[in-house]
This record gives sequence, structure tokens and C-alpha cells, in this order.
Amino acid sequence: MFRGRYEHTIDSKGRISIPSKFREILSKKYDDRLVITNFDGCLVAFPYEEWNLLVEQKIGSFSIIRKETSAFLRYFYSSAIDCTIDKLGRLLIPQSLRDYANLKKDVVLVGEGRFIEIFAKERWLEVVRQVEEGFDQIRDTLASLGL
Repeated sequence: MFRGRYEHTIDSKGRISIPSKFREILSKKYDDRLVITNFDGCLVAFPYEEWNLLVEQKIGSFSIIRKETSAFLRYFYSSAIDCTIDKLGRLLIPQSLRDYANLKKDVVLVGEGRFIEIFAKERWLEVVRQVEEGFDQIRDTLASLGL
């Protein structure tokens, strides 16, 4: 399971270093392949196996008849790119995805269980601020779910 938050920088070629804790998980449970796509103002990086389990099997089974589902599938799949972590533990983020997530210099990698989110630091700080401002409502929602 990926967890934790790590701050890194993106180099001039568009590469980011994958945190050593994340690389450990990848080497023990998966391999060096990630599928990266855009989602909610950031990027999501799935180990190849998780992409197949979570996305191809679950999301891929959504009906394309519904307009919203079709639009989401088109948006999500069209930006998905297979990437490989190099021997130095770096991941090259394609330009189109860097542009979408506004990745310029400072980035934050966030473990989200079975996948990793990659944020521009400014976007991450905005997400955290929004969560903190709405925490009472979040707490109520979690309580209603039995947590």
C-alpha cells in the first residue's frame, strides 16, 4: 500500500524521482511500470497490475450508453500513458500530462493505497486547505459510513 507524502522537484526533462518507500513497494509487489493519467487536477499513477484490476476491469465495465460515463471514459483513457521507472528511480512525465497538472518545479507525490497521486505543490496546498476548511462535514460523512 502506498502511503505518505513526499516533496520533490521535476527536472528540466520532466523527470521526477520516485520516493524510495514507493520504489520498495513497486519492487516487492509489482514491477517498474506505471500507467499515468489525468484526474481531478493532478496525475494518478497506477502500477500496471493495479491499472488492470481497478481500471480495466471495474471502470472498463461501465456502460458507454450514459453520456457522463462515456465522457469520463474518453477523458480518462485518452490521457493514459505507460511509463517505466528508470534505473535511477526516476519517472519521465510526458509533456501533455505535465501541462495538465501544471507541473513546473515543485511536486508532491501522495500515496493513495493502490496508486500514487502527483500534484503541483501549489495545487496540493489548495487541496489540503479545502479539506481543512470542510473537515466538520467530512467528519460527519465518515461517521455516517461507520468510521
